[in-house]
Amino acid sequence: MSYDQNAVSNVLAKAKEDRRNSLTSSEAKQVASAYDIATPAEGLATSIDEAVAIASEIGFPVVLKIVSPDILHKTDAGGVIADISNVDGVRASYATILDNAKAHNAAAHIDGVQVQAQVTGGLEVIVGATTDPVFGKLVAFGLGGTLVEILQDVTFRLAPAESEDAHAMLDDIAGSKILDGVRGESGVDRNALAQTIENVSHLVNDFPEISELDLNPVFASTAGAVAADVRVLLDFEAVPQHYQRASDEILAAMKRIMEPSAVAVIGASAEDGKIGNSVMRNLIDGGYEGELYPVHPKADQILGHQCYPSIVDIPGNVDIAIFCIPAQFVAGVIAECGQKQVPGAILIPSGFAEIGEHELQDEIVKVAREANVRLMGPNIYGFYYTHKNLCATFCTPYNEKGSVALSSQSGGVGMAIIGFSRSTKMGVSAIVGLGNKSDIDEDDLLTYFEQDPNTSVIAMHVEDLKDGRAFASVAKRVSKTKPIVVLKAGRTSLGAKAANSHTGALAGDDRVYDAVLRQSGVVRAKSLNDMLEFARGLAVLPTPKGENVLILTGAGGSGVLLSDACVDNDLSLMAMPSDLDAAFREYIPPFGAAGNPVDITGGEPPTTYRATIDLALRDQRIHSLVLGYWHTIITPPMVFAELLGEAVSNARADGNDKPVVCSLVGDVEIEQAAEYLMDRNILAYPYTAEKPVAVLGAKYRWARNAGLI
Repeated sequence: MSYDQNAVSNVLAKAKEDRRNSLTSSEAKQVASAYDIATPAEGLATSIDEAVAIASEIGFPVVLKIVSPDILHKTDAGGVIADISNVDGVRASYATILDNAKAHNAAAHIDGVQVQAQVTGGLEVIVGATTDPVFGKLVAFGLGGTLVEILQDVTFRLAPAESEDAHAMLDDIAGSKILDGVRGESGVDRNALAQTIENVSHLVNDFPEISELDLNPVFASTAGAVAADVRVLLDFEAVPQHYQRASDEILAAMKRIMEPSAVAVIGASAEDGKIGNSVMRNLIDGGYEGELYPVHPKADQILGHQCYPSIVDIPGNVDIAIFCIPAQFVAGVIAECGQKQVPGAILIPSGFAEIGEHELQDEIVKVAREANVRLMGPNIYGFYYTHKNLCATFCTPYNEKGSVALSSQSGGVGMAIIGFSRSTKMGVSAIVGLGNKSDIDEDDLLTYFEQDPNTSVIAMHVEDLKDGRAFASVAKRVSKTKPIVVLKAGRTSLGAKAANSHTGALAGDDRVYDAVLRQSGVVRAKSLNDMLEFARGLAVLPTPKGENVLILTGAGGSGVLLSDACVDNDLSLMAMPSDLDAAFREYIPPFGAAGNPVDITGGEPPTTYRATIDLALRDQRIHSLVLGYWHTIITPPMVFAELLGEAVSNARADGNDKPVVCSLVGDVEIEQAAEYLMDRNILAYPYTAEKPVAVLGAKYRWARNAGLI
């Protein structure tokens, strides 16, 4: 779509010249018109006679609104009068509005009174935009009118939002069904409403000086979408740009950092209990086969390796330097790494921004950029890359190779990742601590893991994002081929200062993160356990070929719980075809239930389980299978586990590889059965109906976002 950018530039230039931080109503309409945002017919009156003439030309009813750069909230100032149906009403309302404005702010500059055709009918919604400190320009949509800040039924997307994003926003809000009409009311023109959202998003993206914009209310109907009021706030201060590196530069450095051929340990120690000793032992005991150089000014040898007084004294290339020295010495050694052309510094030391020492952290970042050294940390446990047998950490060694890459900002979460991975035998490609994220962050890791053949799933614990827009851009690309799971810890606090627009006020919570992550194709986890289970499950589950989910259970109660879980996770229960229904009934007792869920009842022998499972695995109309096992003497847990394992193995051999998840309820023996199935890459969980379905739901969310189903 073509927009009139020159018209907007002229309006904004005038506002800047006048040193104003907002547009007048007439200026805001000009800006809206330039970007094909529909507004009612209107005119600016500077006298009662002008107001009467404009109203007569527009036609009644009309609305009168005060126009003043010093009065933003016109309604609060008594500066809006609606339902004016005749000339006498215009005359009286004009005078009343001026009196109210002077009473509200005697010093306010009055440009005049806006006479506007009154829009009637339709659903009141809000379309807006705001500037987020993490994600930059955001476009918002929600139910509008006077109750917008009370209802807070609103969603967000990064600007510019394209057509697909805009239409998705219409479905995001809780009241989305209202858009289609309720109780005999007509629905709205969704295409017109989505186009308005798209136009607003391009407007604020093209003109970053627009800090906030409100269209509230927008009257949406079958005839289109018309913005009754346009409010535009400005900020001409230069927005500081995040330091950006080119993708190829990032990848070149990250490959050397994650897969180093030579490692230096700064502050290596032969003394047990020292971090420099733990790092050395982990590298040795973990089986790292590259060159290992301990650095210590007074030692000749540490743990069988020749020691060097400084990193510049090491012969040959060094890929990473692991820092195990106090914070005050870090900057100087980073400079030496620059002299040595070391691409990566792994900063284990604390004592920086996490304790308020921001200047010290700023110093090491400045030195690192000048030296062309990438920083991981500070205040981290280090990192693992298992396919290089690399344990660059003071934590316990870990060498369970697999395809899941995990990162965390927290050392405690990092230890939980290690513990979970070890206890569940979840193989990992990498575990990375990011700590204060002075330099290397999630964007860099995604850039590396995108091309890493040893990584198929990426899971990230995130406390904050340095540059949310950059993360979203990379994540949107990477998530098309590899699932990304994010656990966002904490809530945003964007509403710390009073907002001058509805949109700005509504942006101050976690919904911004939630919406942008979904827009980026990210699977969001609500808890640490969810993040870990999703990571494990997504690496194992095959991608479904369609939306049809079948529940097969030996207990009616489990079937109900599993059905509820499917609804909660946006999974579609398959409508049972009559021929398939008849096929299942061949195997289940008369008092069982076909349909979906298929309830074979708890008293059935292993043969019934096997026959019905085989049928579900064979039928190509069934895209995913959810199993609910109930512990019985007739079919004990391990008997069930073995028959299921064999059935799935045979199906995979025949090319029928579809997602299978299993809920097991019963006595403690089901734990062994669950472990048996997990060892065979069949997701099985004891004592829960919700978890297996949640993991399956995560797989579906990723597959949909990636356009695979």
